[in-house]
Amino acid sequence: MKEELLARVLQVLRINMSWMTWNLFLAFIPLALSVWLFRIRRNRSWLWWLGFLVFYAFLPNAPYLLTDVIHLIDDIRTIQSVWMITLVLIPVYLVVILSGFEAYVISLVNWGYYLHRIGKSQWILWVELITHFLCAVGVYWGRFLRFNSWDFITQPDAVLTRGVEEILGKQPLVIIAITFVILVGLYWIMKRVTLGFVRQPQSSYPIKTQQANSNTPNAG
Repeated sequence: MKEELLARVLQVLRINMSWMTWNLFLAFIPLALSVWLFRIRRNRSWLWWLGFLVFYAFLPNAPYLLTDVIHLIDDIRTIQSVWMITLVLIPVYLVVILSGFEAYVISLVNWGYYLHRIGKSQWILWVELITHFLCAVGVYWGRFLRFNSWDFITQPDAVLTRGVEEILGKQPLVIIAITFVILVGLYWIMKRVTLGFVRQPQSSYPIKTQQANSNTPNAG
């Protein structure tokens, strides 16, 4: 019985590894582009703008991993073992989904860093909100209309016609609105966690410097 259950779990994981690996690969494309666009590249040439368009075309793939929770529900019904579900299945899904969303968070943090660097810090919040909305639309297109990022090139007419027509209905707008709220909430939480890890080593240095300066006698 145990051997049969273990074989079933391994079979489920083996099937999931293919789409999980592919979806994570797509999620990390905008992350890599964000490093090149907003951290390394200095001048905004035609190549930069091309990369910027590709960045936004692939960015919805990162939060799209949140919707893969529907596969978890199917896998739970297949395995039907509380211990295997708790100790194996759920941790695997959490790692994959959180890794994809963390790629989304870091990508936008890099975008915000670039805006701050060029003196447009006041745009960061609006850029984040607009990006969340665009990604909510992209997630809907990907999950329900089965569009891919490269469809902007291979079939742009279908994206612009069918895609726009579909999102104007009442149900799609509700789904997009709910997705937008989820993205805003999760991003707000994970951005602060991420920046907390990044800034923690740096925060102690100014405090020590300030203490050292306070102990130094004033000249004159």
